[in-house]
Amino acid sequence: MHSLPLFHRITGQTVIVLGEGEAAAAKRRLVERAGGLVSDDPEAQAVLAFVALDAPEQVAAALKARGVPVNVVDRPDICDFTVPSLLERGPVLVAVGTGGVSAGLAKALRLRLETLLPANLTALAEGLGKARAAVRARWPQAGERRRALDAALAEGGSLDPLDDRSAAALAGWLVAAPDAASAVHEFAISSHDPDDLTLRQARWLGTADLVLHDAAVSAAILNRARADAVRRALTAAERAIAHPGNTVIIRRG
Repeated sequence: MHSLPLFHRITGQTVIVLGEGEAAAAKRRLVERAGGLVSDDPEAQAVLAFVALDAPEQVAAALKARGVPVNVVDRPDICDFTVPSLLERGPVLVAVGTGGVSAGLAKALRLRLETLLPANLTALAEGLGKARAAVRARWPQAGERRRALDAALAEGGSLDPLDDRSAAALAGWLVAAPDAASAVHEFAISSHDPDDLTLRQARWLGTADLVLHDAAVSAAILNRARADAVRRALTAAERAIAHPGNTVIIRRG
């Protein structure tokens, strides 16, 4: 991964867009859609800049010198950031990016994903937002809360986001959802390639609070775990320790 994916809040902030034609117009529409204020003044105080010029190098360099992150249309080699292909369902934003390698590929993947996400995903997301206080009251501990939500939002769960009925099931889930039990999962890997993980192993990694692993396990495998999961090299005594929360133990097969 050579870029850090971020959602940059620009509502009410100035964004410079330089250039004419459809490319610049598309950037202006994107900024305005996100609530930003478009400026065509290269000297404006701004949080971001888009440059759609035939000879962008000098302007881009001047903006960078002022500390303004710059996106140059069709020039990923001099971009500070790139713009992904966006899929929007209300507050849910799915961004598909290739780091500027192929905008066409990002668009094709986004269009494929469009067919998978139900239209009422907006209602589920907004319902979860409104229920935040109730969820915290139901599961006061962060680990318990995360496990309960993971179980509900999993495939076939009470709030499966790909199920059209999930938004309507939210109120009932808050009342009747069982406490999510912690678990310890152990498996051996046969290679350092994360693509060789089974779907079940990838799911365990993605929901684990603690990942214990042999020193030989590759970073590529460990990167499939949540970014905030605790990771620790496995010791000889680890098997005898009772670990709170969901634990994954990975051994090199």
